[in-house]
Amino acid sequence: MCKGEDFEKCEYRETMKVGFKLMGRVERLKSSVLKVNSWLLIIRAIVTALVWASAVQLVGIWLIRGPSLFNVWPPCTHLELPAHAVELTNKLPMPIALPPKRVYKNNGYLMVSCNGGLNQMRAAVSSSHFITILDILTFSFDVLLGLSPTTMLFYSLLDFTQICDMVAVARYLNVTLIVPELDKNSFWAASEFQDVFDVDHFIASLRDEVRILRILPPKLKKRPAYSLPPVSWSNMSYYLHQILPLVQKYKVVHLNKTDARVANNGLPLEFQKLRCRVNFHALRFTSQIEEVGRKLVGILREKGPFLALHLRYEMDMLAFSGCSHGCSNDEVEELTRMRYANPLWKIKDINSETKRLEGLCPLTPEETALVLVALGVDHNVQIYIAAGEMYGGNRRMEGLKAAFPNLVRKETLLEPSDLRFFPNHSSQMAALDYLVSLESDIFIPTYDGNMAKVVEGHRRFLGFKKTVLLDRRLLIGLIEQFSTGSLSWDEFSYIVKEAHANRMGSPKERVSVPDKPKEEDYFYSNPHECLQLLDGPLRTT
Repeated sequence: MCKGEDFEKCEYRETMKVGFKLMGRVERLKSSVLKVNSWLLIIRAIVTALVWASAVQLVGIWLIRGPSLFNVWPPCTHLELPAHAVELTNKLPMPIALPPKRVYKNNGYLMVSCNGGLNQMRAAVSSSHFITILDILTFSFDVLLGLSPTTMLFYSLLDFTQICDMVAVARYLNVTLIVPELDKNSFWAASEFQDVFDVDHFIASLRDEVRILRILPPKLKKRPAYSLPPVSWSNMSYYLHQILPLVQKYKVVHLNKTDARVANNGLPLEFQKLRCRVNFHALRFTSQIEEVGRKLVGILREKGPFLALHLRYEMDMLAFSGCSHGCSNDEVEELTRMRYANPLWKIKDINSETKRLEGLCPLTPEETALVLVALGVDHNVQIYIAAGEMYGGNRRMEGLKAAFPNLVRKETLLEPSDLRFFPNHSSQMAALDYLVSLESDIFIPTYDGNMAKVVEGHRRFLGFKKTVLLDRRLLIGLIEQFSTGSLSWDEFSYIVKEAHANRMGSPKERVSVPDKPKEEDYFYSNPHECLQLLDGPLRTT
């Protein structure tokens, strides 16, 4: 209580006490408000983050599953884009709907090593791990003999079939496929699988059939893989009873030397169709190769129809086959030295003329010119040389160029800048020739190697496009008779035309030779199980 004389002072003190109490309450109130606001901010941030996360996930689902999930929304009004924007949009690749992943019990991992050229690579994938490139032999001539990459162009190109076979085997065994590595000791070490093919597309487009990984999972890298070469021309029974138990035991099996083929015939229809799916859909060249290939075809198309000539008269082909018809003595010696220098070529002593008369040699440029004229090919047509450098150079090409002056090749049609991405990469250069060969109005191979066989089958798949399959044994006999005067030109030309009237890549049944797979028709040259026939039932001739 305040006394009277001190009332004012006392009142002041009481007022101050009340004021301090009020100020304390205000401060406490402010503190609590700040705490509440802080929690509100935190809660708001969390809610905002959740909302955005949900939105991102919904957008992701929409991108994967398509706009059908949101078809309750009103349609957007059409907006007119400027011309340059429309042109840019048209150049963008169309999005591809990915197939659903196949769910299965994984029995293990399959690795594959390939040796040889691009075609070997393509074929091997069907079996296990995608690796491949033509089933032509591995060559290390760049080191041994100093050959240029262009000399060995098509050996680097294409046994796509290895890849296709290995994918199908992986699917059949329920194993995970590992992206293959090329043989690091061979000429083809210059290119990796991803340098030639679109790996992402390959993996994604087959995910409903087989799981494919770029590399082994880390936990398996330290575990030694069981390595072995597969038995050539095996059916699925071999892989099921011989390879699968090894995969289950060791978890990782490495198939080397996969130029060994899976059988052509006697396989389940699903297996055969998967081989085709890999070859014709999953194996897509890189965007750079595809772009340059389209440019090449565009340049050729601007000038009219064109014929792709797979002229297998490169140095490596002649040394390997032992064919030296028309070569000088010095050239014969050079080819012989090359054959003996390569330990992978088992046959060393070869009689060139005997082999030629049996139809086992590629046609020479001079013989090719004679055959093309006899077939009635227009002298002014563009002829695209789908091959490497011809052995003997311009001297050996004079007769062909005299008969068909419009001979072209990628190096003459493109600027050096167009090929700047492919220096010393034979597989990529060969891939360009493969693309042009597919698009040509007529395709004529002078030797039935893997490149020729795979292009033949691919052109059948594209609608039985005209492919002239030369009967070399018959032709060499006719050429000898014409050269000696036993046949007139009219007789020669008539017989050549008649003999090839039914050898144009039209539908026919694949020839099967039980117990002799090397003598029967190659599956990839005529995968009739996968083809929609255009002219009625299959023929047997």
